[in-house]
Amino acid sequence: MVILDVTIINVAVPVVGRELGTSLTGIQWITDGYTLVFAGLLLTGGALGDRLGSRRVFCWGVAVFTLASLACALAQSPASLVVARLVEGAGAALIVPGSLALLQQAYPAPDARSRAFGLWGSMAGIAASAGPLLGGLLVTTLGWRWVFLINLPVGVACLALTLRCVAPSRRHAARSLDWPAQCAVAVMVALLTAALNEAGRRGWFDPAVLAMAGLSAVCAAAFVLREKLARTPVLPVRLLRSRAMGGGAAIGLLFNFAFYGMVFTASLDFQRQRGYSALETGVALLPAVVMTTFASALSGRLARRTGHRPLVVAGMLVAAAGLAGWAAAGPDPSYPLLVAPMMAAGFGTSFALTGSTSSVMTAAPTGYAGTASALFNTTRQIGSAAGVALGGTFLATAADYGTGLRLSMGIGALAYFTAVVLAWLCVPAQDAAKPSEA
Repeated sequence: MVILDVTIINVAVPVVGRELGTSLTGIQWITDGYTLVFAGLLLTGGALGDRLGSRRVFCWGVAVFTLASLACALAQSPASLVVARLVEGAGAALIVPGSLALLQQAYPAPDARSRAFGLWGSMAGIAASAGPLLGGLLVTTLGWRWVFLINLPVGVACLALTLRCVAPSRRHAARSLDWPAQCAVAVMVALLTAALNEAGRRGWFDPAVLAMAGLSAVCAAAFVLREKLARTPVLPVRLLRSRAMGGGAAIGLLFNFAFYGMVFTASLDFQRQRGYSALETGVALLPAVVMTTFASALSGRLARRTGHRPLVVAGMLVAAAGLAGWAAAGPDPSYPLLVAPMMAAGFGTSFALTGSTSSVMTAAPTGYAGTASALFNTTRQIGSAAGVALGGTFLATAADYGTGLRLSMGIGALAYFTAVVLAWLCVPAQDAAKPSEA
């Protein structure tokens, strides 16, 4: 449901922009408003899950997300839609850490955990693959509001099944929420996303853009300092020193940056430059996202034989080749030339997801599963927000649309190549023994 909301909106926002009368920057905020709150509050969601029990916090998140989706569907202005998307992001921030922590709790053995994470990645892949096509179908037939209304029955069913089938989670009441650190992260993500979004309208060297970027860096430094001094930090600095955890989180940021930046800019290109309808855009994007349906499950199975490192490296290399191929295809390539690059990016990203997820979660000490999940997904969502924001900025500021699109794809390919190096250095070849709680 959370991942579906990320991809389903991409084909809908051009239509939303036209009907509600908003600019490209407004479209970016409709997309990124959700993502920035999601990313900014993930650590809070993870800490709440560790402290109060992952199942309880997960159910809270589903309830908030479902009600916020209803508010999105009823929005009558760009401002009200953005506000509802912010609340929706808060619900998502409670859902995702709880989902991985519940899997970690249910499958302690490494092989079983890899299969479970592979299934989790496959479900995310199915949601991602269904998003553009389903979004295009809904926008074309019933209207863009049904992009949000579809979350209501899914949310109700998810809540009912969780309460019925999932056992209550262990609580760690001694864990502090460390509100100063939480606020620093939330403000850092909000300022960074705002700076990237506004750069497309104001310019990279506008004083407001530079001020927001500088304040974001100050907040990041304040978070690190707070965590070093706090008695019970929400994210102990020693966890970031773990190559598996810190490197896995950085890899998640890079592949989300590249993949979701590609989906966003391609959606705008197909509709604004090629004249595709929302449904045609969903069909056009299908080669990129349908590959994610089985790639994570395949990776989870292969990991038992090969370990995670070669799979993450291979996945990122395939994805990098895909976006590099798009960038090299010329200023106005025909659609058939883009099918293979999109398939490569979708497959490679999803193929690497299981290994990077398992790397981060296995490195987490007992009692920090929610925090580890939150760290991984915080960096991933920061990557998504940055990818969308920079992609929109390149399209708005380049000499022409084709140049902006190729630049966005080239930067995405560079991000994938960087992830290859990090994976080789940081992802364990096999699952390590689980660290004890400090």
